[in-house]
Amino acid sequence: MVVVFSNHDDAVKIRNLLVRQGFSVVAVCTTGAQAIQAAERLSDGIIVCGYKYSDMIYRQLREYLRDEFEMLLVASHHLWSECSTENVICLGMPLKVNELTDTLEMMENSMARKRKQRKLVPRERSEDEKKLILEAKALLMERNNMTEEDAHRYIQKRSMDSKSNMVDMAKSILSIMRD
Repeated sequence: MVVVFSNHDDAVKIRNLLVRQGFSVVAVCTTGAQAIQAAERLSDGIIVCGYKYSDMIYRQLREYLRDEFEMLLVASHHLWSECSTENVICLGMPLKVNELTDTLEMMENSMARKRKQRKLVPRERSEDEKKLILEAKALLMERNNMTEEDAHRYIQKRSMDSKSNMVDMAKSILSIMRD
């Protein structure tokens, strides 16, 4: 979590409250630029923020953040009409501790589900990575008289046995067999 409020004392109070409730806060910021820098060091997270900072408003900050981030806007009810941006949840002032913690727990659970879904989607290999695997298969087929399917299974099994990925195993096979 990153806490962003224009008033440093308010930001520290929110951070302390969150930490006492068991949440992990990695940064306290007073400007949007600071929040963006903090978010760049994270793969995903929740931005707990106020409406306006010295360099931007929450909507501009939301635009700079990657989709893996969600935002909890803490602001007066009359500012909520603007809060139609995706990945922004609003909480009204004055802030109630149980509403804040319940909302953040809900957001964390949602993010955990999204993380799990992202892990299930296989990463697409680059053209260079595909080329390396194809070269290794071709070399195995030529030198060891394997079929394409056998060569693929061989690289796959060796990568699993060595707890490496297929690209690294293909590089290893190419370096060993070319020498």
